[in-house]
Amino acid sequence: MSADHDSLAASFGELDEKVDLSATIAEAWLALFFFWALGLTVLYQFITRYVFNDSAAWTEEIARYLLIATVFIGAVIGVAKNNHIQVDFFYRFMPSGVARGVSLLTDVLRVAFLAFASYLTWLLMQKMGNYQMTIVNLPMNIVYGVVLLAFVLMTWRAVWVMQRHWQQGFSQLERPDTF
Repeated sequence: MSADHDSLAASFGELDEKVDLSATIAEAWLALFFFWALGLTVLYQFITRYVFNDSAAWTEEIARYLLIATVFIGAVIGVAKNNHIQVDFFYRFMPSGVARGVSLLTDVLRVAFLAFASYLTWLLMQKMGNYQMTIVNLPMNIVYGVVLLAFVLMTWRAVWVMQRHWQQGFSQLERPDTF
């Protein structure tokens, strides 16, 4: 391409910006892996069902479990970015000291909830024992193991977010305009 074309394209905002993936957390790559595995499984299911007219029975079950893995590992990304659903309306009307206290309490309760969910998932895995998947002869605890991993990672990321809030002296709830 010519330099004139590049400058013309830049004036219309058509040039792509450089992609920087250095800030991408490891959990995002894991979620991407599960997402692609899900997509390939569904593609295989589509091909076997509509092209060969002989549907692979295992694909529906595995796709369901890959969707669960994608959602739970994706939730870790939401915790790390601190962008889950939250109500910051009341923080605008609270005195700053009260808002800070409630914000810290929110962080502590989030960590406690996720740690408790991790514990409950561990207990569930113990009760499941050698329970097998319906069609595929694999232990169901593989699925629950991914869920447990996700809850543990969410707990760790929630502690990480809480520490960041503590160090900067405010959270997104207190100052939503700064994020």
